[in-house]
Amino acid sequence: MAVKFNGRYLDGFVSRQEFDNIYPQVQLGHSLLHGKTGAGNDYLGWLNLPFDYDKREFGRIKKAAAKIRSDSDVLVVIGIGGSYLGARAAIEFLGSQYHNEFSGLKVYFAGNNISPDYLNRIIRLCEGKRVSVNVISKSGTTTEPALAFRVFKKLMEDRYGKAEAAGRIYATTDKAKGTLKTLADKEGYETFVIPDDVGGRYSVLTAVGLLPIAAAGFDIDKLMHGAQQACKDFADCTPDNDCYKYAAARNILLRKGKAIELMACYDPDWTMMNEWFKQLYGESEGKDKKGLFPASVIFSTDLHSMGQFVQDGSRTMFETVINIRKPVNDLFLEADAENADGLNFLANQNMSVVNSMAMQGTILAHCDGGVPNIVLEMDGKDEENLGYIIYFFEKACAISGYLLAVNPFNQPGVEAYKVNMFALLGKPGYEKQREELLKKISD
Repeated sequence: MAVKFNGRYLDGFVSRQEFDNIYPQVQLGHSLLHGKTGAGNDYLGWLNLPFDYDKREFGRIKKAAAKIRSDSDVLVVIGIGGSYLGARAAIEFLGSQYHNEFSGLKVYFAGNNISPDYLNRIIRLCEGKRVSVNVISKSGTTTEPALAFRVFKKLMEDRYGKAEAAGRIYATTDKAKGTLKTLADKEGYETFVIPDDVGGRYSVLTAVGLLPIAAAGFDIDKLMHGAQQACKDFADCTPDNDCYKYAAARNILLRKGKAIELMACYDPDWTMMNEWFKQLYGESEGKDKKGLFPASVIFSTDLHSMGQFVQDGSRTMFETVINIRKPVNDLFLEADAENADGLNFLANQNMSVVNSMAMQGTILAHCDGGVPNIVLEMDGKDEENLGYIIYFFEKACAISGYLLAVNPFNQPGVEAYKVNMFALLGKPGYEKQREELLKKISD
């Protein structure tokens, strides 16, 4: 298992001297991170989490996951942002986007939007099925998951009665306080902890992600083993630290006017990992009027929609390409006697070879078009490799944030929309803001 930084396609865009010149800043970022003296240092629980996680709770997670798999047909995971993206990304990467079609236990995600149509469809999918619920919220009052849980709490109690419903509801929340913790203690839900020193977008390797991932049937011991290996591999600040090379390269390119990082992968099962990546980096870096804008594509699919812009549009981006070297199951392409489609030139080889050539040809074309490419080589699609790359991105994000001179662990801008939303919806205490906003709307 490994993630390797391949910088060969940066030739002509980033020089060796530029890497050398930024290295002292990387060293400073490393010192701030490991010395716990940088901005946001009270949210560094993820840094040594692969080794320091609560082993007793880990055992309870596996036990709860086994129970869910034995007594349920559906697990509804209720959460938003970091409370659902990591788990969903892991499940769809390891089990494919069609995981639910092949699994005895269906995992559905609710509470990540306020669409009545979406929630109604999840409810319909639960009809006639044995259901468990995992509600994930530090406070229990975040609007989207709180609304969804209100609906599902009633559904569960109406269907099973309060006592049995309590045995089917699992709360991942604060260890001691908050609305959800208070309710869980009162109702008798089994609870798991969101650590105080781990922010939501860094929480996939805590109970936040581990319970849904384990319930979906994946090996969380192997997931943590992969993260442990990455934690060891990237522990020291050396010029050959591939995690730090990635952080350095993206910052060098930003300073050269590349304002957008376009993450590309040639496997559609990476789609939700793209979404997890976008939250991790967007929420960590987008502050103080700074930061790279994280965007994503799945190739070759999006070459037929976004390819023109990448190749020939404004030169404001670079690409980070995830190269997964080995598919779970390859497909051998046989020759066709008639060759009506003219594709016999692709025959007598594995489809992964064709995909790899498409990737290499596209990278070369985009570089020729003025789009720098970083390639991150990933060995395969299993729990260990996934745990490894999750930690890789988390640590690179922290170093990159310090290179930007921002706090990578807070999100002050997230609250602005909430104030307006609460005011317009008439939440008590927001009367003045409501009056002002209604005037703006009417004007």
